[in-house]
Amino acid sequence: MRSLGEELARLEQAQLRRRRLTVESFVSAGNRARLRVAGRELVDFSSNDYLGLARHPALAQAMAASAAVAGAGSAASHLVSGHGFEHEKLEEELAAFTGREQALLFTSGYAANLAVMTSLAGRGERALLDRLSHASLIDGARLSGAQVKRYVHGDAEAAQRMLAADGEAAAILATDGVFSMDGDLAPLPRLARVAAAHGAWLVVDDAHGLGVLGATGGGSLEHFGLDARAAPVLVGTLGKAFGSFGAFVAGDSQLVEFLIQKARSYIYTTALPQPVAAATRAALALARAEGWRRARVHELTARFRAGALAAGVPLTDSPTPIQPVPLRSAAAAVAAQARLEAAGFLVVAIRPPTVPPGGARLRVTLCATHTEAQVDALVEQLALACAPTREVHP
Repeated sequence: MRSLGEELARLEQAQLRRRRLTVESFVSAGNRARLRVAGRELVDFSSNDYLGLARHPALAQAMAASAAVAGAGSAASHLVSGHGFEHEKLEEELAAFTGREQALLFTSGYAANLAVMTSLAGRGERALLDRLSHASLIDGARLSGAQVKRYVHGDAEAAQRMLAADGEAAAILATDGVFSMDGDLAPLPRLARVAAAHGAWLVVDDAHGLGVLGATGGGSLEHFGLDARAAPVLVGTLGKAFGSFGAFVAGDSQLVEFLIQKARSYIYTTALPQPVAAATRAALALARAEGWRRARVHELTARFRAGALAAGVPLTDSPTPIQPVPLRSAAAAVAAQARLEAAGFLVVAIRPPTVPPGGARLRVTLCATHTEAQVDALVEQLALACAPTREVHP
């Protein structure tokens, strides 16, 4: 029998053991991205609440109103008796928002990616993924039984060469739109051409792009001017820019109907509670009506980058609110996190296996609810916390 204690000790020694932080409360004054952990108030620079909607009163009000009518839980899967009015309306609104014929709700982004990958690829077929694709895309590809290959990160030409060398069309070419740990964008226009040339479904997981990128918040596809024909399968999550919970797949009506019939992670799970869907509808309306939120987060991102680079803080070339600060080792990342916490900031250390070996980092995320003063103070503390690692500046 495998010794779990020995494995945990090994992780501890390598500074790779993960620990949960318990958020005791959120500091509501001014809704300025502050929370309380272990009795201390911290400015949160680790959440994915890019538009600052997670604690917006309109979402709480929509959730409460729906719960008073529909109750707290759905009590069944969508295909039994769990599919309600709020689900139906949210799917319609998500389809309109993404410019697709239909959308299908899932309980999580993980479940949505499992559904897509296991339904659209199968044994004897091939699935090609970016090397830094999200774990759920990789796991879904493996579970599908397809032959899984991964191309060099962000290299559409490498994907083209791999497909051409095999001679047969791949079932799926899958990528994140915005990579969650690096903040960079996939070369979607080139990938769309590669997928079309080889008869593959282009699957774009735009969890970190939707709501943030594009003229209307349509995500990385809108940013590049790509429509549903170029990228027929879009996966989005609702717990990041939209401040709620759950996920969806958007595409044409045949794709959605096929997933309803075939996707095990849709068929065999309880539907999202209707109050969650109601809150998401409120968030979607706010995201569409208040474009200043997108503008604000990009302004703060530019401010952070300018200040950090001037202060000698190592950064990668990320144009999004995800700003990785690369460090020498897991131990260095953990030490930097602790120093920032002591200074009043929550910036979580990201270590393998979430990132490749040698890729430990702090992952700073900017949100519309941060202030300029908070951003400037974080930069000042990062310069102190990262001083020993400046020689690794890319």
